[in-house]
Amino acid sequence: MDDKQRFADAALAEIALSMGEPARAKMLCCLMDGHARTATELAAVAEVAASTASVHLQRLLSSGLLQCQAQGRHRYFRLADPEVAGALEALLVLAGRTALKPRAFEPSTPKGLREARRCYDHMAGEWAVRLHDLALAQQWLTEDRVRPRAYRLSEKGVAAFTELGVDVAQLRAVNSRRLLACACMDWSVRRPHLGGALGAACLQLFLQRRWVEGELDSRALRLTARGRTALLGLLGAAGPD
Repeated sequence: MDDKQRFADAALAEIALSMGEPARAKMLCCLMDGHARTATELAAVAEVAASTASVHLQRLLSSGLLQCQAQGRHRYFRLADPEVAGALEALLVLAGRTALKPRAFEPSTPKGLREARRCYDHMAGEWAVRLHDLALAQQWLTEDRVRPRAYRLSEKGVAAFTELGVDVAQLRAVNSRRLLACACMDWSVRRPHLGGALGAACLQLFLQRRWVEGELDSRALRLTARGRTALLGLLGAAGPD
C-alpha cells in the first residue's frame, strides 16, 4: 500500500469518527436543510450542554465537515459544501432510519421582519435571500476564491443588474474600497442574502421604484403591490409565505 492510499484511508477513518458520535450526527443531519444555526441551537438539537457542543463543533470544523461564519457577535455553522450533504444522505439511506432526518427550520422572527427588512444599507429577509440565490443560480455572481464570502460579478451579472436598473460602472467607481458583492448571513432565514455595494444599490433601486417602503421606527420593509408583482416576475412565481 502506497503513502497516498494510507493517507486516504486515514482521512476516511477520521471523517467517519467525526460523523459517528451521536450528538455530532444529530448536528450534521439538522444542518442538511441548508440553514445555518448557532452553537446554542445545535446544542439544543443534540441535547448536550453548550460546552460539550463547542467541543463537538470544533471537531466537525477540523474535519472539514462544517464551516463557520462570524457575523457581529454571532457565529453561524453550516455544512461545508453539498458533498457533505450528499455523503450524509447516502449514509442515512444505508442506515434506513428516520430519526436523524433534518428537522424543519422554524424561524421565530415576526413575519414583517422575516419577509423584508434593512440590514444596515441593504435588504435582508426572504426576498433578499431569494435574490442572492437567483444571482448564484444564474451565474451572475461567482465566488471570489481570494476573499471569503465575497463574489465577483460576471459579464452575465453586469448585463442582468444593468437591465434591472443598477449602474454597475458607477457603483464600482464610488465603492473602490468596499466589497462589490458578498454573502451576508440572514439571521431570520439562516441562509445568505446579498450584501456589499451591490446589495445596497438594489435596496436603493427598490425604494426609488416604490417596490418597498420603510416602516416608521422599524427595520421592516413593506412590499408594495407594485413591488410584489415586480419581484415575483424577477424571482419566480412563488413568493414567501
